[in-house]
Amino acid sequence: MSGAALGIEIVVVFFLALFLLHRYGDFKKQQRMVLFGTLLAWYLCFLIVFILPLDVSSVRTWWRQKSVLQCFTAYCLSHSVPTPCYKPWSYIPKRIMPVFWRVVYWTSQCLTWLLLPFMQSYARSGGFSITGKIKTALIENAIYYGTYLLIFGSLLIYVAVHPEWHLSWYELQTIGITAANTWGLFLLVLLLGYGLVEIPRSYWNASRHGHLLIKTYFKASKLMTEKADAEENLEDVMEEVRKVSESIKYNHPLRKFIDTILRKCPVDYQEKMGRNMDDYEDFDDKQNTYPSEKSLVKLHKQVIYAVQRHNRTRVQWQILLQEAIHLEDVAKNETSSTHQFVHSFPSSEPTGWFSRYIYTPTVEWYWECLLRRWFYRVLSVVLTLFSVAVVWSECTFFSTRPVLSLFAVFIQLAERDYNYLYIEMACFITIFFLCTCVYSTVFRIRVFNYYYLASHHQTDAYSLQFSGMLFCRLTPPLCLNFLGLIHMDSAISHQQKEQTAYTSIMGSMRVLSFIANGFYIYYPMLIVILCIATYFSLGTRCLNLLGFQQFMGDNEMTSDLIDEGKELIRREKRKRQRIEDGENRRREWKERYGNQREDYTARNRSSHEMKETSYSDTVNSKAKYSRSGGRTERDCIELLQDAEPLDFNADALTDDPLDAEHGRHSGGRYLSMSSSRSRIFDDV
Repeated sequence: MSGAALGIEIVVVFFLALFLLHRYGDFKKQQRMVLFGTLLAWYLCFLIVFILPLDVSSVRTWWRQKSVLQCFTAYCLSHSVPTPCYKPWSYIPKRIMPVFWRVVYWTSQCLTWLLLPFMQSYARSGGFSITGKIKTALIENAIYYGTYLLIFGSLLIYVAVHPEWHLSWYELQTIGITAANTWGLFLLVLLLGYGLVEIPRSYWNASRHGHLLIKTYFKASKLMTEKADAEENLEDVMEEVRKVSESIKYNHPLRKFIDTILRKCPVDYQEKMGRNMDDYEDFDDKQNTYPSEKSLVKLHKQVIYAVQRHNRTRVQWQILLQEAIHLEDVAKNETSSTHQFVHSFPSSEPTGWFSRYIYTPTVEWYWECLLRRWFYRVLSVVLTLFSVAVVWSECTFFSTRPVLSLFAVFIQLAERDYNYLYIEMACFITIFFLCTCVYSTVFRIRVFNYYYLASHHQTDAYSLQFSGMLFCRLTPPLCLNFLGLIHMDSAISHQQKEQTAYTSIMGSMRVLSFIANGFYIYYPMLIVILCIATYFSLGTRCLNLLGFQQFMGDNEMTSDLIDEGKELIRREKRKRQRIEDGENRRREWKERYGNQREDYTARNRSSHEMKETSYSDTVNSKAKYSRSGGRTERDCIELLQDAEPLDFNADALTDDPLDAEHGRHSGGRYLSMSSSRSRIFDDV
């Protein structure tokens, strides 16, 4: 049973990473290498977070700290095995964890510094071949890799010329790890300072239905502007594609690239461009100016971005509309005396057993209108206490005598009684809260549509891989910071204790003492300033002054956007109500007059077939007894039918009108005589 806990957590973490990737990515449309790289990065980072508490509890067991001989001596003196001598079920052997951490850590570092940046440029490239995409990715990453090689080279020269240090492979490895963790810690404090304040505040605001509804109106106004901009951008790109498609004909060598671009366009645009193609033009006309392959690569990249952005804003608008309607329903049902939750637009899907027997309208009313707000308020208070404890511990974790870090106090109390389960739960809750504050900020931040994680399968490949890179760079310094909070990192606490296996792969941070004794200790104290700035929304106010509309209750522009969003939601609700009323009237009309219509259509069809049969018999008899006039009569019929206006709404058109009589509608090609009479009530 020693490896049971490790095996269970490995499986659970994999399905957690797979669930998140399915929520944000698209398994059907995105490239398999993009999905695999992102899944592997997320999985390794979550695995480090979940396994680290087991590593801490294994080190702090009496089984590891005391020898088996001491257990035997205690047994001989008391004739019973003391409780601490029992091996805990979650104990991991000492030889397994170092190998496990080396594989996980170095794989994640190879992903974040080598593979993911290359795959990111490869997926974003507009090249038409694998060779072209690889070339573009190498050129884009040349500057990226050169910058980091310059930083690493500077540290390497600093260590090499230092008279007290002798450069070896172990020290070289430690320098690389220290450089990566220093960069990650710099970004970690920024994200953690934001999440420690914003997460409790978001749950508190979620308990205020009025505030949440107003903010939803504000989001609707901004999203509609983004949606209109995305549609306009798509129209411009599709117009450019149309011009290029018309200039490059079928026999041109670049036509295969145009076909690749057209396959990335929406279906309606593909059909529209297909109808505008003329086959009878001179394909070898020398007067045409053809674009270059480089310009087509750029156009291909623009098409991919424009289509993805258009689809994302369209889906997000539908989700936000549904959320606004639900919040308005909650506001209306709060004053209901029947305590039955009533929806403005009932779901068209059949009611399941959960909604029928458990989540009834009465239960839904009590949850949405009464219990939910109190649950969010209690959760917000608990998260606030955790945030205060983290801020206090970040400012005092370097003090070992007395121990001021709250998390170190909790762990040391559990060590005295060798309560392994308590150690694991305390470590897991602490590191899980830290990861939630950091990772949720990664999922929330948005950089000018360049990096944006959108749920409901609307995240592009570039953002998915960028998030994987951030996770791989943030997780190791986050774990080291957690070990420092509980005084398990000897480079910071300066205590002679047995270290975790995770700390052993990091090497001794004392190789660069000015980082271990300076930056790692004093830089996390800046989290206090960041929390204060986040609490007073200084970043939001600065963005608002720069012209980026942010939600602020005391701002005139915010009030205008709220009113605009409210009108947009009201307009969409009226549109949805008209559609629903039309469906109801059509359903009632079909139920009332459906049988009469079917009988009338059947009688019409039978009488029409009888007339056609008699007419064909007459024509055949005439053709049988007067063969000399058959050719002239056939020519007259062809001329008359060619002169008739064509019905372009017909299901199929053929070249020979006489041969197509059996395949077209019985009413011929006149619009007034077509078979649309049998569908006369379709538009009602």
